[in-house]
Amino acid sequence: MRTIDWVDGAIELIDQTLLPQRVEVRRITELSDLIADIQRLAVRGAPALGVAGALGVALIAANVQAQNESGTDLDREEVRRQAATLREARPTAVNLSWGVDRALTKLEEGADAVLAEAIRIRDEDIAACISMGLRGADLTRELASKDRVRVMTICNTGSLATVERGTALGVIQTLLEQDSLEEAFPLETRPLFQGARLTAWELQRMGAPFRLLIDSAGPFLLSRGIADAVFIGADRIAANGDSANKIGSFSLALAAKHAGVPFIVVAPESTIDMRTASGADIEIEDRGVDEVAGFGGVRTAPDGIGAVNPAFDVTPHDLITAIVTERRVILPGRGESPENVSLEPLRS
Repeated sequence: MRTIDWVDGAIELIDQTLLPQRVEVRRITELSDLIADIQRLAVRGAPALGVAGALGVALIAANVQAQNESGTDLDREEVRRQAATLREARPTAVNLSWGVDRALTKLEEGADAVLAEAIRIRDEDIAACISMGLRGADLTRELASKDRVRVMTICNTGSLATVERGTALGVIQTLLEQDSLEEAFPLETRPLFQGARLTAWELQRMGAPFRLLIDSAGPFLLSRGIADAVFIGADRIAANGDSANKIGSFSLALAAKHAGVPFIVVAPESTIDMRTASGADIEIEDRGVDEVAGFGGVRTAPDGIGAVNPAFDVTPHDLITAIVTERRVILPGRGESPENVSLEPLRS
């Protein structure tokens, strides 16, 4: 089952807000519905947002062309205007704007060319996840000096965050397939519990051995040697290697450094933003009080309170052992950065 796809002239996506209780596929035919689903996190995860951005432009182009009386001419300026709205639906994840911009490069060739580029981006994401899994599994065994490893992760970086397989969780799946996974330790991931709701669901479906942790237990348990490596994804990686990811990642990086445990960022090349010099330049989305004050429609905090609710934090590159993409492994601890490590072929 793909997280997001183009099916018979529309976008189909799994509504992640309903998991794990219910699996429901939404069919999207209007831009407003896609933007709403992105903002309410029905579709989320940096690579999946990149595909959503590209397919969204294809949807816009198809709708704009259909609204033309002749059914053939395409109002390119109207497509660009609507695409700009889609591009800003979530500010931190660079993949959304990347997917929109790349699909727009085919706009002069018409709506069919835009759709073909969006499908190409979808297929590239699938291939990238396979390659990241293989590179990450090899690196983890090398760093841990073990054939079977225990790994910790936060948020959801599996197939639900991509099209298939996943980034950091894709490495865990590859380790499982290679009989190299001893146990996984997903964190619950407050305040929306992506780890408890989504990652645990995916680990259970793949038959992986795992135990769920509360967020605040992760750093302490790392100090007690519970894991051989920590994997996270990324929503944006700066040119110097600083990485933005789900809130809670930074504290895991600090704890991993203290415990001498490798801290590994797994993300596709599209997440690297060479226009962003460092993590200080990454805009951090604050999602307001409601997510902190309750969950699932149940209020857990007093009415009238305020909250600081950053959806992401930034891990400095000097706390990152390795950045794994589909095309390379970057080792910030050895002075490497996205600026000075060459690309390699995909692995399959």
